Amino acid sequence: MKLTLAELARKDEWKGYRLPSFDYEKVKCNTASRAQWVHFGSGNIFRIFPAKLCQRLLDKGLMDTGIIAGEGFDGEIIDRIYAPHDNLTLAVTLKADGSIDKEVIASVVEAVKCDRSDEGEWKTLVDAFTNPSLQMVSFTITEKGYALYNPAGELFPFYVADFARPIDQASVFLCNLTYLMYLRWQKGAYPIALVSMDNCSHNGDKLKAAIETIAKAYVDNGSADKAFLEYIGDEKRVSFPISMIDKITPRPDESVRQMLEKDGFEDSEPIVTAKHTYIAPFVNAEEAEYLVIEDRFPAGRPALEEAGVYFCDRQTVDKVERMKVTTCLNPLHTALALSGCLLGYTLISREMQDEDLRKMVDILGYREGLPVVTDPGIIDPRAFIDEVIHKRIPNPFMPDTPQRIATDTSQKLSIRFGETIKSYLASDKLDVTSLRVVPLVYAMYLRYLLAVDDEGEAFTLSPDPMTDTLQPMLSGITLGSKGDFTQRLRPLLSNEKIFGLDVTATPLFGTVVEDFTRMVAGKGCVRATIHDVVNA
Repeated sequence: MKLTLAELARKDEWKGYRLPSFDYEKVKCNTASRAQWVHFGSGNIFRIFPAKLCQRLLDKGLMDTGIIAGEGFDGEIIDRIYAPHDNLTLAVTLKADGSIDKEVIASVVEAVKCDRSDEGEWKTLVDAFTNPSLQMVSFTITEKGYALYNPAGELFPFYVADFARPIDQASVFLCNLTYLMYLRWQKGAYPIALVSMDNCSHNGDKLKAAIETIAKAYVDNGSADKAFLEYIGDEKRVSFPISMIDKITPRPDESVRQMLEKDGFEDSEPIVTAKHTYIAPFVNAEEAEYLVIEDRFPAGRPALEEAGVYFCDRQTVDKVERMKVTTCLNPLHTALALSGCLLGYTLISREMQDEDLRKMVDILGYREGLPVVTDPGIIDPRAFIDEVIHKRIPNPFMPDTPQRIATDTSQKLSIRFGETIKSYLASDKLDVTSLRVVPLVYAMYLRYLLAVDDEGEAFTLSPDPMTDTLQPMLSGITLGSKGDFTQRLRPLLSNEKIFGLDVTATPLFGTVVEDFTRMVAGKGCVRATIHDVVNA
């Protein structure tokens, strides 16, 4: 079996695989004439989640147009994954009970690079954006994709270069996107929703801020009309809904590839692009998935609620996002990522078989997190965390690693743990000194920055934009170093951008210093410290 449209016609060969039931050619034709949905960021999470949602509506007859997928960062994805396989994806769902679902996703009918090197591909985007039929443009480009400035607050050089050119000569993805919006404005100022589906807080606000900044730059350099900026800022015509997305989607896994090959599936070879994207014709992911979107769509929208998407007001999205990110999932993941790297684990699921680490996430979720969670009303927090702890994280079939989750930890601590500390400090019913795992995680992060595991072996830190800044602040501290580290750690722990607040101004400062001091004392001290904290 090969992943092509021609091969799908041989349905008898695809036993055990769910195939699309809609008329592909008709949908493709409809999309070319009246596109409704364009998506940017054509990687794994899109292929197995938003693209699958569209397929559900196509199969039910609730949509008759597909998705135009664009890629503004890594063009190899289009050339080496989409093009050879007729834009198809094999979605492999790894369930906690050991069963596996295999489904061919065919909702993407066009896949193009978002640049001007190929006139035909660029024209596909221009035609879609200048058509009043287009209702929404969605994004999974990661939080970094919205960043215009470096950590020092300076505009990235590639944006400086683009802002010196006319808008119709842009080269950076978001500048190209802004130009496509400019063409839509010129054509008729048609309404549209730009929907970030990235896993970051207030994602729509980040997208809006970036597009408004770029639009203003082109207005200022004289290549865009001032009325365009007014169009971008008019939420009755251009909306930027916030959303919360949740689905664990690891890199293509070798055991999944081998399983598919035994089925006779021939297109299972993963690739690593020059930009270090890990991708394959198949995508493996967990079963659980959540997508909550602020219901602001000035041009209308697909009936995605029929595929399981929650549509609600902005306040409810905020509550769901806060529930997930600050208490019920993301903090648990970060705690397991740091402890896993330090204790030599390579699978998150294996960590949940470790009694100390299991107790750690139980305490973090139920005892320290739930007291400050905000119930969003549409998803029960305790039921959500029950699913996380008892089903999702321990899933032995999910090949997710602490090393992957440890990526960009410096960008995550403030929201995942700082918000909990602030909630305790603001409460007249909760005692901040009762928190023990939260300060332990802060201490583990500092210990992790030494890049030496609990057995004294060096390891490679996961990518993080602050590593080069933070590691020198711990220079001279090695395994076996003795405290007092209070003054050495004060500049680090007072960094509100990293930790969410000035930890040195809270009663937890001494606890973090004490935990760190214990963990650097020698081999096995990370394990001993975690054990003592969770069993106190």
